[in-house]
Amino acid sequence: MVDSWERARTALEAAGLSPDALVGCRLLTGGTYNTVEELLLTDGTRYVLKVPPPPTVPGLRHEQQLLVSEAEFCRAASSVGVPAPEVVGQVLLEGQLLMTHCPGSPWSDLEPDEQPTVRAELGRLVARLHTVTGPGFGYPSGALGPLAGDWRTAFSAMYDAVLDDARRYDAWLPRPVDEVARTARSAYDTLDEVIVPRLIHFDLWPGNILVDRSHGAPRIGGLIDGERMFWGDPLADFVSLALLGDIEDEPHFLTGYQEAGGRADFDPPARRRLALYRSYLYLIMIIESVPRAYGDEHVARLREAVTPELVAALDELADDGGSHPRGSVPPAGTPS
Repeated sequence: MVDSWERARTALEAAGLSPDALVGCRLLTGGTYNTVEELLLTDGTRYVLKVPPPPTVPGLRHEQQLLVSEAEFCRAASSVGVPAPEVVGQVLLEGQLLMTHCPGSPWSDLEPDEQPTVRAELGRLVARLHTVTGPGFGYPSGALGPLAGDWRTAFSAMYDAVLDDARRYDAWLPRPVDEVARTARSAYDTLDEVIVPRLIHFDLWPGNILVDRSHGAPRIGGLIDGERMFWGDPLADFVSLALLGDIEDEPHFLTGYQEAGGRADFDPPARRRLALYRSYLYLIMIIESVPRAYGDEHVARLREAVTPELVAALDELADDGGSHPRGSVPPAGTPS
């Protein structure tokens, strides 16, 4: 097993930096897939090293080569002036990624009266991200194959992959897997409205938004953990930005987003696409609990929070309103 200090020195050297400048290496907690370490150099510079798990560690299909996607996000965000980590060198040996350290503290440190202004700034930054276009649709990592020429092809493959994961891991879901697949397919025609592949972070919950106070009033210090990024529909980012909620209840964010040129039209096709993306993320959150081997208590809390939102999204997609009352949740023993 490689010592973390030795690994950090090797990463610095591979990136063209002096390994002898390393004076500190500590594990950062909070992630559930990659190992994340903070490296401190003699001059006070901090870097972040991300290390993927060994190939033998179980995961979801789209999680292969996640750090290739993160490097893509960082470079794209930098191109439009959005604060994010900068890649140091290239993706390193064994798929590791060395990045600059973003300043800031967690979103939860904001006082209630500070949040509207910072939320509006976040909207402007996300609108900037959505001006970046890609060479095709889907995950740039290639985990699910090459980029597609249209969004319906890409997203249907993404959705099918996570449902295949549910079958492979025999994951509990509130509806049978085949029923979920049929429900999703009923709305795939709305995906044809998306004709330009745009940069989507897809994991912009508060834990991945850093707030910087070094210049006085709080502002966004960095959008981090871009490993889930893909090229697709800007509406997809609204799911994690209003995790387990509704982006239309975020007026400060939407004002900032629209001020910076972002489009936020919630007509019926857009609402159906949003429901698709909500169901996709909430499926991932439930299914990944199996390979992650969360404890029973964690799984119970997760299901309690996520299942009603997944059911509501599926009900919204169902052509006939669904065979289940909106928000109803079958018992945990229901076959999936």
